[in-house]
Amino acid sequence: MSQAESEQEAPTFDKDNPFAAKITENRLLNKEGSSKDTRHFVVDISGSGLKYTCGDSIGIYPTNDSAYVENVLSTLNFTGDEMVVVPKVDRALPLRAALMHKLSLAGPSKKFLQALLAKCGENELVEARRYLEPGSRKELMAYLEQRELIDFFEEIPSARWEPQELVNLMKRLVPRLYSIASSPTLHPNDVHLTVAIVRYQTNGRDRNGVCTTYMTDRVKLDDPSVPIFIASSHFGLPEDMGKDVIMVGPGTGIAPFRAFLQERDTRNDSGRNWLFFGDQHASTDYLYCEELESWQKDGFIQNLSLAFSRDQKEKVYVQHKMLDKGKELWDWLESGAYFYVCGDAKRMAGDVDTALHQIAQEHGGLDEAGAKSYFKDLKKSKRYQRDVY
Repeated sequence: MSQAESEQEAPTFDKDNPFAAKITENRLLNKEGSSKDTRHFVVDISGSGLKYTCGDSIGIYPTNDSAYVENVLSTLNFTGDEMVVVPKVDRALPLRAALMHKLSLAGPSKKFLQALLAKCGENELVEARRYLEPGSRKELMAYLEQRELIDFFEEIPSARWEPQELVNLMKRLVPRLYSIASSPTLHPNDVHLTVAIVRYQTNGRDRNGVCTTYMTDRVKLDDPSVPIFIASSHFGLPEDMGKDVIMVGPGTGIAPFRAFLQERDTRNDSGRNWLFFGDQHASTDYLYCEELESWQKDGFIQNLSLAFSRDQKEKVYVQHKMLDKGKELWDWLESGAYFYVCGDAKRMAGDVDTALHQIAQEHGGLDEAGAKSYFKDLKKSKRYQRDVY
């Protein structure tokens, strides 16, 4: 068989046909005393034929916690052997397998709540009934976000469900996307990830992020059982290796910028590098401290602006550091620098954007409309890119 024929027969791995990868490293990044659990994972993709570029993400299909699944089954008086058909899955499968691998146990849908209320007495879930009234969508979403299916199953044990009926009302267990934290030039057969492990409380219960605790608690190292695919992104380095880059990535937002820096260092890019990073405490939450400090010492990172919000009386964030360096930042932009931001979409990205507009007005002499036009043009030319979630 020729090499060309062999390559044609090699399977193509993607979202619909994920590759069974191995996690070969699971390392805590925070130091003792931190309130956070941020992990560095290494995913082995050798033999998959998968390629990635800086700025891409990896998609991971998680598996639900088996103990949690058994709790759901026992609460509903199901054996788990009942055969069900999950939408968009070609074959019937046992309910236990569907709950483990195909269905989300969190995020109850409006359709589920409506079906549950039809099985309840009028004096049950009175609060929820109000949220189904017109004009209450926001309150309904907040109510459902605080609950998982098990809450309703336990609160209304009188409700009787047929297995297939319940499956038809449940959301699919979807893959989670994580920004890749490694350079493909330096690590062609590995994907590095920077992941905050999600554990929290709502409605008086301990909750766990499905995929983050799957990777941390349930995946055995070096076991080729983690379904993954590569998700291409609009987020990426400039083609011109001589261009300067400004990167704003607090917390796990550092991930793609670690990849950017590794790539530019490996390729000997001539452009300058400026990184804004922040977290809670320098002593416990300075992610990849040794690498970043080494790059700065070598002169590869020209500017390393750090914001540790809880290390002083008043909270200091990355946008404050940007404003402190506003004149220099504006000079970099005017010289053709690319500006990137990665991380929290709810607050951080908006605060960073506001700081940028303020800098353009204070140091660029632009009015509000001029600043808006300036950054609109930067986005069009791909010199202002955001990877927010």
